[in-house]
Amino acid sequence: MNFLEAKILSDAVVKPGNILKIDNFLNHQIDIGIIRQIAQELCQRFSDAPVSKVLTIESSGIAIAVMVGNLLNVPVVFAKKSETANSTDEKYLSQAYSFTHKKMNNVYVSRPYLLYSDRVLIIDDFLADGQAVHALIDIASQAGAEVLGVGIAVEKGQQQGGRMLREAGYRLESVAIIENMDCQSQTIRFREQL
Repeated sequence: MNFLEAKILSDAVVKPGNILKIDNFLNHQIDIGIIRQIAQELCQRFSDAPVSKVLTIESSGIAIAVMVGNLLNVPVVFAKKSETANSTDEKYLSQAYSFTHKKMNNVYVSRPYLLYSDRVLIIDDFLADGQAVHALIDIASQAGAEVLGVGIAVEKGQQQGGRMLREAGYRLESVAIIENMDCQSQTIRFREQL
């Protein structure tokens, strides 16, 4: 059992609807020590990849992505879900359905921040059905950037996202992969990783 699996077992709450509530350390209140360990683990797993930019989606993936970018000493770009008054008209646009929020989001990255020459590492906190990651892959593709891999803190292995990415040939590294979980008994079982 790794550090993140142990933290999930000690702090998580399984909610009805296949929801894993870990907002006390990952995506509402942020435990910097855990985020640092996740980032170090992902950097180690992608140590052979010549990453020039980290790409994530707002908002929960930003903390991990920034820590990864810091360790790799590369810029971090995050896809925004809503336009602001100072956003440029020139942008790469895709759509992602949010499993947590149960809605479709338009997501975009301003064109100057993602280039044809970029070698991208996609980082996110959760992987369920893979909608956010596919939107980021689409945005990177529009820019002509190369996606070197996808790093995830927690993958819900019982959902299709991870399988689909692996079958499509993407290098996917997840620190913790949940095989199954039950809200009645509050049990969580993790997939063995080599």
